[in-house]
Amino acid sequence: QVQLVESGGGKVMAGGSLTLICTASTVTPLTYDMGWFRQAPGKEREFVGAIAWRAGVTTYADSVKGRFIISRDTTKMTMRLQMNSLKPEDTATYYCAADQRGTISFDQRLWNYWGQGTQVTVSS
Repeated sequence: QVQLVESGGGKVMAGGSLTLICTASTVTPLTYDMGWFRQAPGKEREFVGAIAWRAGVTTYADSVKGRFIISRDTTKMTMRLQMNSLKPEDTATYYCAADQRGTISFDQRLWNYWGQGTQVTVSS
């Protein structure tokens, strides 16, 4: 069982930066892969990026590659999403997710645990 809490959302001008933090709470040491998804109004929830918890290897959606950076702190059980060069189309609710299968998937239906989400708004 994993509980996830996101923080750090807010409003920013296009071209600016924001950092989101996901904090995981587990009874046992965290071994799940963790990822970020986002959902804009009227759209499907989409994969943003993820990190393999043990190896630290990251995967990104093409839409954010080169602009977003995911990192993790294994002692604090936190995952960070550094978002740079933000665009209005990045506006969405961002969700943290955890997956115990050991294979990162772009399909949100395969992720086991979810946070409540945090809003990111980018104005032009």
